[in-house]
Amino acid sequence: MNPPISRFAIPNLRALPTDIQEMIRAVQEKSGFVPNVFLALAHRPAEFRAFFAYHDALMDKDEGLSKAEREMIVVAVSGLNRCQYCVVAHGAILRVRAKDPLLADRLAVNWRKTPLSDRHYAMLDYAELVATEAESISQDDYEDMIDFGFTPDEIWDIGSIAAFFGLSNRIANMADVPPNEEFFMLGRVPRPS
Repeated sequence: MNPPISRFAIPNLRALPTDIQEMIRAVQEKSGFVPNVFLALAHRPAEFRAFFAYHDALMDKDEGLSKAEREMIVVAVSGLNRCQYCVVAHGAILRVRAKDPLLADRLAVNWRKTPLSDRHYAMLDYAELVATEAESISQDDYEDMIDFGFTPDEIWDIGSIAAFFGLSNRIANMADVPPNEEFFMLGRVPRPS
C-alpha cells in the first residue's frame, strides 16, 4: 500500500497552471516518474515556482562545485535534519553522479565517518555549520574555506545549498512527503544472481 504523498491536498494536475504542468511532465519524461515533492508543492503554484527556480539555480550550475559535490551537501544536511525524502531522493542522484553506490548512505548516517578528501570534509563541516549554527559563522570559518581552495562563490554555494535544503527538509517533514519507491534502487549495483 502506497502512503499518501502529503498530508496536504494534492491538486489535479490538469487544473494546474500550464507552466507547472510542463515542469512536471519534463521531470517525468527525464526520470520515468514524478517525484512526490513536485506533487506535494504543486498546490501552491507561486511557492512551487519560487522553490524550483532557487533549487535549479543552486543545483544545476556547471561552474564551481561539481554536481556530485552539491548532492553530497544535500545528503549530509538532510541526514542531519532527519529528512527521509531528501536523503533518499538526493542519495539516489548522488549515487548516479558520484558513481559510488555507498557514498550517499554513509554521508546520510554520519558524514564524519565517511572516507573523504580533506577538501570534502571541510565542505561538509561548513555546510553543517550553516545548517545547525549559522549565527556562529565567523571570518575565520570563511578564511579556513579559502585555505582549502574554495572560491568565494563556492563558499556561497555551500552555504546556500545547506540553507536551502534546511528549508526543503523542514517542508518535506512538515508535509510528511514520502520518497518515491523508484529512488531506492536508482544508482545501486544489482547483486549477482
